Amino acid sequence: MIKVLFVCHGNICRSPMGEFILKDMVAKQGLSDCFYIESAATSTEEIGNPVYPPARRKLAEHGIGCGGHHARRMERSDYQKFDLLIGMEEVNVRNMRRIAGGDPEGKICRMLDFTDHPGDIDDPWYTGDFTTVYRQIREGCEGLLDFLRRNGEI
Repeated sequence: MIKVLFVCHGNICRSPMGEFILKDMVAKQGLSDCFYIESAATSTEEIGNPVYPPARRKLAEHGIGCGGHHARRMERSDYQKFDLLIGMEEVNVRNMRRIAGGDPEGKICRMLDFTDHPGDIDDPWYTGDFTTVYRQIREGCEGLLDFLRRNGEI
């Protein structure tokens, strides 16, 4: 089983979008039993809150539900629990490494590192652009699945 943790600043926009987009993709490909997928925050600001309404609406536009999600903060123990810890931007990655106490196994990366155009996914809390964020995360999840297939993990 491949264990994936998506991480962003507050765990109410980008990281839950990653969690639920990937869950939807693997379910449609009959791979749900091969994955354990969660999301978390690097901050404590939104702990306990559900997915931010514009993010929830964007997922719903694509037939993806996100009910039952409540923001949580990444913990040091998540580093050992998960095979891949995927941040949405470099600031997330730096904070993830700090929380984890480093990245000796090379498990921490950015979402767009799995695409042909690595980079950061801007926080839609500030930009309001949930359409671009959805497209980028979907592309990153597709790239992640291709990466795992190429490496014989699925």
